[in-house]
Amino acid sequence: MATAEEKITEMGLEIPPSPKRMGVYVPAVTSGNFMYTAGQLPMADGKLTAVGKVPTDVPVEDAQLAARQALLNVLSVARAELASLDKTVRIIRLNVFVNSAPGFTGQAKVANAASELLLAIFGEAGRHTRCAVGVAGLPLNSPVEIDMIAEVS
Repeated sequence: MATAEEKITEMGLEIPPSPKRMGVYVPAVTSGNFMYTAGQLPMADGKLTAVGKVPTDVPVEDAQLAARQALLNVLSVARAELASLDKTVRIIRLNVFVNSAPGFTGQAKVANAASELLLAIFGEAGRHTRCAVGVAGLPLNSPVEIDMIAEVS
């Protein structure tokens, strides 16, 4: 069975370098057997992959791609904290915040893109609890922000 790091390679995914912090916090903290990441935006090459509210400014399909990119950034800070994603025992929780236009109720559909990617990488150890929450705004007018809690060895 392939490890998480091997699956990432097999899938042709690239975990980007850890994004630069935008405030006074640390990207990830390990306490005991749990690692907590700070919220990550869908940044690539130093800029957001999409901007605005879902679905008025950002179509749901683009928000799903943004959720995948935000998750890759979560995995980037996790890898920096752990040295290898293979130290992940189980993904415990994913919190997905969606910059939602009034009346939008499809947050779970946006969050599914990140959840499905975790399952593809970690298998059953990637099955997690989740919150998919609509919010009035996010930093830099990002369409999505994601943080994660994982059990680690």
